[in-house]
Amino acid sequence: MNQTSRYVNMNLSEHDLLAEGKHVLVAYVMKPAAGHEMASVAAHFAAESSTGTNVEVCTTDDFTRGVDALVYNIGPADADGAHLVRIAYPVDLFDLNMLDGRAMLVSFLTLCIGNNQGMGDVEYAKMIDFYFPPGYLALYDGPARNIVDFWRVLGRPLVNGGMIVGTIVKPKLGLRPAPFADACYRFWLGGDFVKNDEPQGNQVFAPMRETIPAVADAMRRAQDETGQAKIFSANITADDPKEIIARGEFVLKAFGENADRVAFLIDGYVGGPSAVTTVRRHFPDQFLHYHRAGHGAVTSPQSKRGYTAFVLSKMARLQGASGIHTGTMGYGKMEGDPSDKIMAFMLEEEEAQGPVFFQKWYGMKATVPMISGGMNALRLPGFFKNLGHANFCQTSGGGAFGHLDGPTAGARSLRQAHEAWVQGVDLLTYATEHRELARAFESFPQDADNLFPGWREKLKIG
Repeated sequence: MNQTSRYVNMNLSEHDLLAEGKHVLVAYVMKPAAGHEMASVAAHFAAESSTGTNVEVCTTDDFTRGVDALVYNIGPADADGAHLVRIAYPVDLFDLNMLDGRAMLVSFLTLCIGNNQGMGDVEYAKMIDFYFPPGYLALYDGPARNIVDFWRVLGRPLVNGGMIVGTIVKPKLGLRPAPFADACYRFWLGGDFVKNDEPQGNQVFAPMRETIPAVADAMRRAQDETGQAKIFSANITADDPKEIIARGEFVLKAFGENADRVAFLIDGYVGGPSAVTTVRRHFPDQFLHYHRAGHGAVTSPQSKRGYTAFVLSKMARLQGASGIHTGTMGYGKMEGDPSDKIMAFMLEEEEAQGPVFFQKWYGMKATVPMISGGMNALRLPGFFKNLGHANFCQTSGGGAFGHLDGPTAGARSLRQAHEAWVQGVDLLTYATEHRELARAFESFPQDADNLFPGWREKLKIG
């Protein structure tokens, strides 16, 4: 059934839609299945996303038609036969809480990435951007805490406080409580921040009731020895909100007087919006650390369906993530590209241009990019240059624990890489007077060869 007469309106002006503020705008890269015409497919997609189905139904009335999702722009076909399709969704379509009238991300996803992803006349459709008008955006929680709170704890300036030197304890699984806590302690002697890796929780060989108190003790000892505050991000992910809350409360009790130095990590993609919102609302005084484990199933460039990593990040700010992992923008081991910096800008700035839409945040707090995935001291300068600043939390697992002199030296090498960039000094030159950084060249010789030819001669190695 061709539904273009109802669900396509090319006379709608995006300028007017933005000015009226009554629609959520969503952009998809969409390809029709063989034998189907793009406008008809887009209309069916919009219908399935809102008020329609694949047949005329007797229950439709004039009011129903007033909340139709409408296709208002279809771009030309690309080399693969896909089009950029823009759809306007009336704000009234989206579900609101009965308790407090707040908006919910599950409703946005159910409509905009719902049954339409499985329709037979759509070869693929991937959300690449969306725009929320001010009134609807205001119904989302947004972050309660962000990097400014880390800087405050660490005694840094509250503006441009710089990189948080962090790590992920490696191996990600297999350490018992005492070795895990000792690894945290040794890194903290040189660094700021330690996080659980995404699968760590309450395994039989490392139960939380033993591991967390040991880590809390390690933090106290590291702070006593260095005279500096330290931060720990504890994974409290679970299926059941009651379990999430129980884990969080146990962690805060164990850290006691250092509770303000605890972040809560949630595997936000696999745990979903309910898990993120549980932490955001039950623990508003804690930094909400959004780990995106599993997101590549839909966000990878190899996946033609779902949504992009940019969309995931933008949604995380709405939900209230204090920080979210954003990859390394091509400078580490994960998929990515320097152009991914638009993700960071959309998270950090009061207003930013996305792949399609310009978004203002109307005072909603920023979300800090969490940079991880194969980074070490040698790879940081290129990342700094690409992003243009270092106001993020960087976590190097192998980049710290793979340092030849251990995690304390690894942490110091990361800090020294940041210092060199701030001072405008070439990393290799800075390494000639900073042993931990110099040893990072020896620790990661393949990166050193690729990024700093001639390093052996300058550092008088071998």
